[in-house]
Amino acid sequence: MKQIIHCQLNGKPTELLIDTRQSLLEALREHGLTGTKEGCSVGECGACTVLVDDIPVNACISLAVRAEGASIRTIEGEAVAGELSPVQQAYVDAGAVQCGFCTPGLVMKTTALIEDLNREDSTSSCNLSRDDIRREHAGNICRCTGYQNVVDAAINAVNAAQK
Repeated sequence: MKQIIHCQLNGKPTELLIDTRQSLLEALREHGLTGTKEGCSVGECGACTVLVDDIPVNACISLAVRAEGASIRTIEGEAVAGELSPVQQAYVDAGAVQCGFCTPGLVMKTTALIEDLNREDSTSSCNLSRDDIRREHAGNICRCTGYQNVVDAAINAVNAAQK
């Protein structure tokens, strides 16, 4: 059964015609947003991480119909006017991008972490350790980088955002 959902997609009011059984990942990719990747299809790898109302969500296990009225951000919405976001640039600068398959999900997770730290009501510590960063990125699997550069990128992005 088809249904139209209304949402903010990367900051723009959008109507998406979806199948009510469709995952958010399928709906996004079907509508041309292919930066969000399908890795495991069961919510284990994090390649499909998007932000729904500023919360990281595994789009592969989230029904698209649940996005009615939500604000959805994908990796495509992070670069503005052809300029990488500070988090994306931190990943490039730290060499945390290799095959790139996991990168969109990791960038979105780091973005959510920084935004959470910057909220006035946040009780999170701004002095995150490498272990804190690893915990925050748990559920995002990378087979190429060994995670050290990913952690470096996240720390650099967090530190830059705190200035």
